[in-house]
Amino acid sequence: MRMSDHAHATAYADSDADAQVHAHGHGHSHGLIDPSATRSRAGLQTVAISLAVLLATALVQGAIFVSTGSVALLADLTHNAGDALTAIPLGIAFLLRSRLAEKRAGAFVVLAIFVSACVAGAESITRLADPRDLDHLGALALAGVAGFVGNEIAAQVRLRGGRRLDSAALIADGRHARTDGLVSLGVVASALCVAAGFPLGDPLVGLAITVIILRVTWQSIRTIRDAPSG
Repeated sequence: MRMSDHAHATAYADSDADAQVHAHGHGHSHGLIDPSATRSRAGLQTVAISLAVLLATALVQGAIFVSTGSVALLADLTHNAGDALTAIPLGIAFLLRSRLAEKRAGAFVVLAIFVSACVAGAESITRLADPRDLDHLGALALAGVAGFVGNEIAAQVRLRGGRRLDSAALIADGRHARTDGLVSLGVVASALCVAAGFPLGDPLVGLAITVIILRVTWQSIRTIRDAPSG
């Protein structure tokens, strides 16, 4: 091979290698999806779906509370509304793509759970001291069923998303929602107690709901405390 041909072949090979390196590098920068971006989108979607479900549940229960005045329903309604609002810091954490922010959002979730327990407990004690008659017991029972269904759907969405994304905050919120579903069945029990001629059953159920919420608070504290920050 002549020297000129050899130089030409070498230059061609070098340019071809550069092109492959460029193409390979280009593929890395644009062809692959950033895992943190994928996780962020999936987290935001999970939060948005559960938020929509819980807001719809709270609206249904709020409308029924106006007509019944049940303290057990108020406890459940307050808790469901607070649970829906916890989606805001969780959504921000996923938007920031920060596990530390998720852990802090989880702490906000725990605080919201505790506040709802305080509200439910205070109102239940007030109603024990000053009992009131309840009306529309059928609607009250329906509100309890609506709360159970809405919370169970939200729990499934959050738990599956939390396990898939390894998010302690979502898992804590999912367990929270699942317990809320059982608490909502307490509203049905309250309606049955009043229908059976035991009006104090409503605030007593409210106190029982308060105890359950406090238990969930402690479980959630442990889940968030043990979660990694990095």
